[in-house]
Amino acid sequence: MSLQERVQRAGNAVRAAGSAARQGADLDALRTQVSSIISADEIATIFAVNPHRARNELRSACRQSFELPAWAPVSAQAREELVERLVDEVFGFGPLEGMLNDPDITEVMVNGPESIYYEKQGVLHRSSESFADAVQVRALIDRILGPLGRRIDEASPMVDARLPEGHRVHAVIPPLSLDGPLLSIRKFTERVMTLEDMQEAGSFPASVRQFLSWAVEQRRSIAVSGGTGSGKTTLLNALSCKIPQSERIITIEDSAELRFLEHPHVVRLEARPRNAEGTGEVTIRDLVANALRMRPDRIVVGECRGAEALDMLQAMNTGHDGSLTTLHANSPEEAVSRLSMLVRYGADLPIDVIEENIAHALDLVVQVERCVDGSRRISSASQLRFDRETRRCTAEPVFWREGPEAAIVWACVPEWVDGLPSEGGARAEEVAAWAASLHMAA
Repeated sequence: MSLQERVQRAGNAVRAAGSAARQGADLDALRTQVSSIISADEIATIFAVNPHRARNELRSACRQSFELPAWAPVSAQAREELVERLVDEVFGFGPLEGMLNDPDITEVMVNGPESIYYEKQGVLHRSSESFADAVQVRALIDRILGPLGRRIDEASPMVDARLPEGHRVHAVIPPLSLDGPLLSIRKFTERVMTLEDMQEAGSFPASVRQFLSWAVEQRRSIAVSGGTGSGKTTLLNALSCKIPQSERIITIEDSAELRFLEHPHVVRLEARPRNAEGTGEVTIRDLVANALRMRPDRIVVGECRGAEALDMLQAMNTGHDGSLTTLHANSPEEAVSRLSMLVRYGADLPIDVIEENIAHALDLVVQVERCVDGSRRISSASQLRFDRETRRCTAEPVFWREGPEAAIVWACVPEWVDGLPSEGGARAEEVAAWAASLHMAA
């Protein structure tokens, strides 16, 4: 890059910074003048009765402010942008509004008033937006939680909530957070990704898609394991789309994320935290026990993270096969260890008894991972066996891949695949063609 180009780029950066500073100062001035015309309390009172009227009152106050001589040099377009930013700040998500409206952004993270990041296509980016101060961040958190019947304060400085759109919200405030209020919003698209969509996106090849479809069809109980943000819930939802429409599904989640837009018979249950008085909590374990009395064909637990793992295994071992869940684990082997630990939260049982129940309850553990480039892929799948000599549950690989770009290598074909019901011989031919296409390990 030449010296002239570097000077030009530096000049552009300075002008952009100066423009942003002027916009911030103009917004502060407009906010002050509007508050002298109509107070925040008045707007809040009107909004509670008529949200549309509250927005109109705010816009009217902005127009009155612009009649002052000090606003004469500001263009009409700049004034309109200031009005929209103020409306977003008062009624929406302020600086986060644009990111939440971007369909390609999946998560927004506020690390303090001047530090906002977002995830786009699996990669983190720093936003040029910022809040005026920590008070504005805290006001946004309170505005999000208010309609949801939740609250956050020094006595309870952390909160999880779900927006009406399905977005998951997590907030932490001082004294736990040292750099001001923290806010994370995980977005969920209205359209559900299917196994076919995930195959097209490169998460796995056609052979894996067919195998997983057959596994759900044949009522194999499956656990999807992986790290945070690796795509566990996305895959779980895609698998759930393969459940026959004649079956009754009960979903149990800590914060409702699963979506069934086409299945006609779905009952959705969501756990409830304790209230400000410390009562009223309904755990996932309570819901799993309750679901067994609701005549389920399939039980889908969004995530096993506590003593509910024991009830989930008991359900799978007492006629509710074909159930689905997710786990935080780095491999199928670690998934077994983690399940054993979770079960011991609920009952003090010998480890060999626990692992025997795990082997009998779960047919497959499917491992997912997030790659460096942000893409999500299935890295392996294992079937569980109980070794009666060692009295331990072992994870036997069905397939794996050595790296993100490597091909899937198949170690074996589970016995139940050969037992798929035949449809005039067509299914046998389909299975044979599928098996012939596999890249088997030497």
